[in-house]
Amino acid sequence: MENLTTKATFVYELLGKAKLHNALRQMHLIRLFEEGAEQSYMKGLVHGTMHLSIGQEASAVGVGILLEKEDYITSTHRGHGHCITKGAEPKYMFAEFFGKDTGYCRGRGGSMHIADVSSGNLGANGIVGGGMPIAVGAALALKQQKKKNVVVCFFGDGANNEGAFHESLNMAAIWKLPVIFVCENNQYGMSTSVERSTAVKRIAQRAQAYDMPGVTVDGNIFSEVASAANEAIERARNGEGPTLIECLTYRHRGHSKSDRNRYRTKEEIENWMKRDPIGLFEQDLLEAGLINESDIEAIVKSAEQEIEEGIQFAKDSPAPELSSLTSFVYTN
Repeated sequence: MENLTTKATFVYELLGKAKLHNALRQMHLIRLFEEGAEQSYMKGLVHGTMHLSIGQEASAVGVGILLEKEDYITSTHRGHGHCITKGAEPKYMFAEFFGKDTGYCRGRGGSMHIADVSSGNLGANGIVGGGMPIAVGAALALKQQKKKNVVVCFFGDGANNEGAFHESLNMAAIWKLPVIFVCENNQYGMSTSVERSTAVKRIAQRAQAYDMPGVTVDGNIFSEVASAANEAIERARNGEGPTLIECLTYRHRGHSKSDRNRYRTKEEIENWMKRDPIGLFEQDLLEAGLINESDIEAIVKSAEQEIEEGIQFAKDSPAPELSSLTSFVYTN
């Protein structure tokens, strides 16, 4: 591993070969899921809209691979990857997308509202910044119960100018709650660049106002994300309070399926795509002698099969009965 950075060496030794292979499989699974969802949308199998996270896989998996089942996450409207890295099965996610009764939310939530409390996923959220107060509440509950678990709150750069962002960071800091705020800064809130909408150069700087650590990392480098996440998670488990991590990344697709992408240049998109997080991670693992080409091929083939079977499962699943229209919306 002599050619690796110090952070990469530490992360790879911490996780070990089996977990690193699992991390790579998760990244491929997320990418293939998003591509499968996109194709299904174009075929008319998915209604409404969706927000793809192609290009952001390292930020989801770099954090998620370090979490335990009893830890929690809250997610965003671009949350498919977060859900998968926390244990969601693609077949039930596709069923949810297709509005089927076998989906995670019985077909009621769709792309933006995947939730599975049993695996620690408190839900994706169509409201910008909407998951942040939920994450703080869950972290408060964990602290009151004296549990060592943590909550990871994923959000996008667009949420850092919402009131919920500031209120959530302030409250988490006051009570030293076990929550890690992970900002996936993909450079644009819809069509507005961060430079045009945010006063500070780096969103992580805003942690200073709430007396918590704030760190900016290359969100396309798995080991950079995992190193920062490991430190923040350990800090939270030890009762030392929250951390803000800003992952600089990029979405290869538009904001949503209706985005015509006129605010970004072709050159900008191509330059970011050259730094594809999956390719960078594979190259690192190959150079470290932790994987070989046949291993990668087997991982990709396994993920492809799971996606193919997941789409078929969703197609074959029954639609909800009309008589159940108002069921499963509220708790008993």
